[in-house]
Amino acid sequence: MWELLVLIIAANGAPVLARALLGARGAARVDGGRVLADGAPLFGSSKTWRGLAAALLAGALLAPLLGLAPGIGLAAAGLAMAGDLLSSFIKRRLGRTPGSPAGILDQVPEALLPGLGLMWPLGLGALDLLLLVMLFTLFSRLASPLLYRLRIRRRPW
Repeated sequence: MWELLVLIIAANGAPVLARALLGARGAARVDGGRVLADGAPLFGSSKTWRGLAAALLAGALLAPLLGLAPGIGLAAAGLAMAGDLLSSFIKRRLGRTPGSPAGILDQVPEALLPGLGLMWPLGLGALDLLLLVMLFTLFSRLASPLLYRLRIRRRPW
């Protein structure tokens, strides 16, 4: 479970670091700027192909260092990013702007989807899954303000 937590943290941090290092280079939007019938974007401007690629690369490269197959790292990162896109999609439908805080909606899908998707291969139980989501949420809530002060994140949440 701890290895998965580290993979999820790395996958979620990689897009932030890629943006800090690369600026606007390679920041094509995942949703291509599409707007749905409700007038809101599909995901929003902060969800980029560069960020997705950075997350997948981080997962694949970090997994062997944690004693896991690169495919597990790719799956963890991909599912974490799917959770991030899901939360962005829901936030847009609720009328929230990109980057606005939305409580646990900002963290739970990003940890829950990889946890559910990798429960069987990693031998996780329901309590492991609950702990994974709780620890990721706690880590995110504590790390974001620090990363903001270090000018790595744009917002303190």
